[in-house]
Amino acid sequence: MSFWKNSKNKFIALAPMEDVTDTVFREIVLGISEPGTLNVVFAEFTSVDGLCHPIGKDKVSHRLLISETERELLNSSNVKIIAQIWGSDPEKFARAAKIINDEYNFDGIDINMGCPVKKIVKQASCSELIKYPELAKEIILATQEASKIPVSVKTRTGIKVHETENWISNLLEVNPEVITLHCRTQKMMSDFPAEWNEIEKAVNVRNSLNKDTLIIGNGDVVSLDECYEKINQYNIDGVMVGRGIFKNPWLFNKEQTYKSPEEKLTLLWKHVKLYADTWTNEKSFAIMRRFLKIYTYDFYGASEIRAGMMESMNPEDVKHILSNLRMYDMKFLFE
Repeated sequence: MSFWKNSKNKFIALAPMEDVTDTVFREIVLGISEPGTLNVVFAEFTSVDGLCHPIGKDKVSHRLLISETERELLNSSNVKIIAQIWGSDPEKFARAAKIINDEYNFDGIDINMGCPVKKIVKQASCSELIKYPELAKEIILATQEASKIPVSVKTRTGIKVHETENWISNLLEVNPEVITLHCRTQKMMSDFPAEWNEIEKAVNVRNSLNKDTLIIGNGDVVSLDECYEKINQYNIDGVMVGRGIFKNPWLFNKEQTYKSPEEKLTLLWKHVKLYADTWTNEKSFAIMRRFLKIYTYDFYGASEIRAGMMESMNPEDVKHILSNLRMYDMKFLFE
């Protein structure tokens, strides 16, 4: 029995997010989360085309990196880690699953059937697979047959309109371990509020078909309390948090205590150093700038600090800003 089915607890998960949930950010979140609260983290989504290509594999392998420190945190807090893959060729999904099983140390594989980005859906991948239910099932079956670890699916409710009942019924025919439902259509992107009544439809379909696939909800959740409220209200097996983590990196803690500016800026610098040490040449520092926003909010002078951070080009620029703050003495970080 997989860890998904072997647990009596509900699942709280950190969503896979492009250029966000790399090993560095996961380590930061794991390091400040309360043990027993966060149960599952997902890596960035990885192209099966890239993973199956001799040259492409080197270009995408960083997406599957789990650092030694992150692994220690995962083990000590009993958090599971899932690789997410995307594409449109069932054979490549099978090959990618075998690579992940043989060469990496993940607890599960998730199939991305939810990303709505135009350049991705043009390839008949991710949320576009909702148009091709038979192909979607072929992909799941191919991945399941090739994998020794459980296979789940993250998806949306439809393309232009909600098709929740039909789409979920189709996926349940091949018995994925978990379906995580982002409560928006492809067309809605993230521009409209998530419509959580759709998750209730998914649960009803699962129950009517007497399937044991777990149903996890996703969309617009910004606090741990809200996770528990959604689980109870919709009788689901868990909640996945995505962009809500940008409002509060300490989200996965039952006691939501006030964090001082000094605490936020200290974590910011830790993140910058870890990012620079981990991705010396692989990633641009411009990607790091999007994270700097999440630590510079809700305190006096935050907007001024944030504006400076958005112009930073490297860790030295960030160090210079922190060293010369008028309102907060952060020089202890560099002693």
